[in-house]
Parts: sequence; C-alpha cells; structure tokens
Amino acid sequence: MKQRGFFDVDERLARLSGLGDQLEAFSRTVDFEAFRPDLDRALAYADGSKGGRPPFDPVLMFKILVIQTLNNLSNERTEYLINDRLSFMHFLGLALSDRVPDAKTVWLFRERLTHAGAIQKLFERFDAILRNAGYLPMSGQILDATLVAAPKQRNTNGEKADLRAGRISEDWQDKPAKLSHKDRHARWTLKFTKAKRHDDGKIPATDLAIPFSGYKSHISIDRKFRFIRKWKTTDAAASDGARLREGLLDKTNTASSVWADTAYRSNAGKSVIRSRVEHVFAYQKSQTGLFVRTIGITRAIMRIGLANIVYNMRRFLFLERISASA
Repeated sequence: MKQRGFFDVDERLARLSGLGDQLEAFSRTVDFEAFRPDLDRALAYADGSKGGRPPFDPVLMFKILVIQTLNNLSNERTEYLINDRLSFMHFLGLALSDRVPDAKTVWLFRERLTHAGAIQKLFERFDAILRNAGYLPMSGQILDATLVAAPKQRNTNGEKADLRAGRISEDWQDKPAKLSHKDRHARWTLKFTKAKRHDDGKIPATDLAIPFSGYKSHISIDRKFRFIRKWKTTDAAASDGARLREGLLDKTNTASSVWADTAYRSNAGKSVIRSRVEHVFAYQKSQTGLFVRTIGITRAIMRIGLANIVYNMRRFLFLERISASA
C-alpha cells in the first residue's frame, strides 16, 4: 500500500476547497485573531513560569467552539471529529501529528469563558468587525423572542415552590452532587401554537397551549442587513417587554422604526417585515440545533450567545459572497 505523504494531504485539502469547504470560507472571511485580546483577558492564563503543560492557543479553542455550534456537537463528538476530519483540522491550523484538545479540555475552556462572562465581549468584538466592514445598523430594528428548550427537571411540588421563592430545597443542600444537576433558573411556561385543522377542514377557534421548560432568547436585528445587534437570555417565563429596559433596543440604528411582537408593547405589531427575525430563530434551531444541554442560566447565556455569534458569522459570509459576485 502506498504511504501517504504531505502532498497527498494537500491534494485532499485542495479537493475539499473545490467542493465548497464552509470552514475554509470562515477562515477567509472572519478575522479570528481579532478575538484574541478578549479571550486572553477572560482566560487570564499564567505566563508559564511555574511549569506544567502549556494551554492550547485560545483562538484555536474558540474556533473549536464555533465548530461545535455550527454542527451541534457534544464535547466528545467534537474531539472525535477533529481527529477524523481534515476540514476541521485545516480550519484549526492543526497538522496530522499535532496534539488535539480532548473533550475535557474543550469543556474546561468553555467553562472558563462562561464564568468570566466573556460571551458578551466576544459578541461585541464581532459586531465591531461588522461595523468596520460597512455593515452599520440601518433601516430600523426588529425584536422578537423564542423559547429554547432545556432538560426537564423532575421536582416535587415542594421543590418547585422553593425554586419559585428563590430558595434551595433542604433536601438538595445536603446533597451537592444532586444540587449540581438541578437547574434552579429554567422555568416552565406555556407555548402557544396553532391548532391543527379538523377533518372537515374547519380551524379550531382556540390555539393549543403546550407546557414548556427552559429559557428564552431575546434578540434585536437590524432591518437592513439582518444581523443580531442586541440580545438577552432569560428564563422561559420572563416578560418580554421588560427587556426593553435592559438594553435590548439598539440606539445606534440609523432609523427609529421598531417592529416587534405585541409583548414588547410595539405599535407596529406583526408584519411581513417582522417575520424576518423569525428566520433567524428558524436557522438557529434547524441548522445548529439550538438547545440548552447544560445546567443554569450562566451556561445558557454562553450557549445562546455562541449561537448568536455564529449566526452573524454565517450572515457575514453570505453578504460578502453576494458583494463579491455583484
């Protein structure tokens, strides 16, 4: 059997490029080095003077989180596919002989960013890249929210009452392992959906109310380019309108028009224009499988924030490709 060499790998990569490697397009279009200052501040790695194995490059690790989000991968699946796929390794700048971060390393990296509250800074960094590229918030903004599912909690009535009151159940206090698996921030709400037509073709007069547990993603997109400009994450039962007082409106938009659901007390109501924001949620749920697998709102914010950054990256690639072909 012929032994594989570097030229064989280069030939395979060139072939992947010709077939339309999405990650290669990300590398060409997105300046990932721009995230390094924010990553370094959030991680605050030591200078290495005390010895020990040096950490993986933070930009490489951040790109792994992008891969995870794009493909809806677990940590274990991410480790496997980086080792398995040339396109992943090429995107990360890894050679076949290089050490690949394992699942625990990926988890620890995300945890450090999560507890440092870095996701908002990373989002703002990419928003600055978009503005510098000429994609300023224009033509007004569109607001909406979507429910994001989280693992259902099996709690007793007493435990539920404690959660609503902001207390930790006495039974959990003495069992730290059990407490670590209890999501004290996710909430139940009712998700309303259109009822199916009857067999005779008639439409039921009332919608269906389905119990739902998890979180809520609130976003504001600009009407011109449809980038997410502002976002918030709350529990599923939180009021939508209250987010307006928490900075969900983008005051830098060149137009004052706002399209929003009635929950935000907008006088614009539902319209064809407002439906554009629903396309954002549809992409996030169908293409990247937006779902909160973790425990607690801090990690939910990280998960949803990453989904918002990756959506903006995909949108950036799309607009740049259109501009180049015009």
